[in-house]
Amino acid sequence: KNRKRIFKMKIIKTKIKDLLIIKTKIYKDVRGFFKEVEKNQILKKKFIFDCLSFSKKNTLRGLHLQKKKSQAKIITVVDGTILDVVVDLRKKSKTYGKHFAIEISKNSDFSLFIPENFAHGFLCLSKTCTVYYKCTNYRNEKTETTIKWNDRDLKIKWPVKKPILSSKDSAGIAFSEY
Repeated sequence: KNRKRIFKMKIIKTKIKDLLIIKTKIYKDVRGFFKEVEKNQILKKKFIFDCLSFSKKNTLRGLHLQKKKSQAKIITVVDGTILDVVVDLRKKSKTYGKHFAIEISKNSDFSLFIPENFAHGFLCLSKTCTVYYKCTNYRNEKTETTIKWNDRDLKIKWPVKKPILSSKDSAGIAFSEY
């Protein structure tokens, strides 16, 4: 019999407008599992650029943003566990300067949709982690900015005091400079 499966996605709103959790069903069997990440007809966005990052425990990446040609992103954890953090940088938003944090693991039945004009970062909580990004614009190093991960005004409660940082992330600007 040729059965047609219908994969359903559920959109869950967060406390920040347009920041969404995309809940999916995970289909498991003896081989492993299958999970859809995104459907264009759900978000009505065109994702043109995919990235994959691998990190060691206590590595913190971010808070990154593109000043021009901002990117919307879908974040999915392929392996390990992260604390994912986003900051609303939309000047006319009621939640401008507010952040949202969520733990995502390879076992999570959801991905995180981050709209344009948000800063994004994450901390690897497990021994290692692999994170898959789908983006609506290409990365542009010339217009990329990093906001300091531990900026006092943002009041993000990271569960580590001395994370592993790149030189770029160590030199991030203050939120007030943005």
